[in-house]
Amino acid sequence: MSECEVRSRRIIVRGTGPLVGALARVLGAEPDGAPDAACDVVVVLDGGTFTPVAPSKVAQRQAETYTAVDELAEELAPHADGVRVVVVSSAATLGARPDATPLTDDATVAPDLDGTALQLALVEDHLHGTLAAAGVHSAMLRTAPLVGPGVDTMITRHFEAPRLLAVRGHARSWQFVHVDDVAAAVGVMLEHGLRTDHVVGAPGALPLAHVLAVSGMRAVELPEPTALSVAERLHRAGVLPAPAADLGYVVHDWTVDPAGLLAAGWEPAWSNDDCLGFVLDDVRGRFGVAGRRVGGRDAAAVGAAVALLGTAAVRRQLRRR
Repeated sequence: MSECEVRSRRIIVRGTGPLVGALARVLGAEPDGAPDAACDVVVVLDGGTFTPVAPSKVAQRQAETYTAVDELAEELAPHADGVRVVVVSSAATLGARPDATPLTDDATVAPDLDGTALQLALVEDHLHGTLAAAGVHSAMLRTAPLVGPGVDTMITRHFEAPRLLAVRGHARSWQFVHVDDVAAAVGVMLEHGLRTDHVVGAPGALPLAHVLAVSGMRAVELPEPTALSVAERLHRAGVLPAPAADLGYVVHDWTVDPAGLLAAGWEPAWSNDDCLGFVLDDVRGRFGVAGRRVGGRDAAAVGAAVALLGTAAVRRQLRRR
């Protein structure tokens, strides 16, 4: 199927955030367009932004999301034989691990999720089941950490802190993907009619030492139990909006291997170095301290606050010696 044939089909997109704009710009997708029997539908799930939700609001937020999913399935059901659906989610649902082995297209949802990743996995499962019950087939595209205009996440905010947090004994790799490249990947899936799940990220993750050298930052290393304990206490006190479980996605690897998309013809325009440069330029002049952005709105990355407190703890320890 040629690009012209793909573009002859309308592409509508449901969801919010910078990915919606990228899909509209790169693929000519119609935000909130009405589906018909000869259209492609892209559903953007925003869990990859790690947007914090107060514990008392989690159940309400999930219920609202499920309702929206059910309503979408009702819209698509009359067109089940002709509509094609790609769901864009986050590779966070595949889990963050101490090892750097890349996650592949056939990776499954991690069994021990918690925090934001667990809530997103539940939404993925509900969406898949509801669409299947309506006779609509869907394929999933799970992304590495997003970078691009308007992207403001726990991951990107980690670079606003004075130090990068690291778990002692483990130097994680860093991988990103630009929103325009995600949109291009969706285009490849639609062009080739790919009906299986895929992962997408800029090929070739960056070692921590390289990230530190390029950014001019230093790392603060803490034992993982210490970092998680501090984050949990800060979350319970209301200082940090994100749950401590999200810290794993700052200090552990969740790199992906987009071999399937590359074989299908996907050609990313942004390398990991390009993406890192974009993040560093974007956060310049902003400073996250103890869960709050100085000079801006609240909710800086969990890792930024723990790294800062970890630095202070180290200094106190040194003064005691």
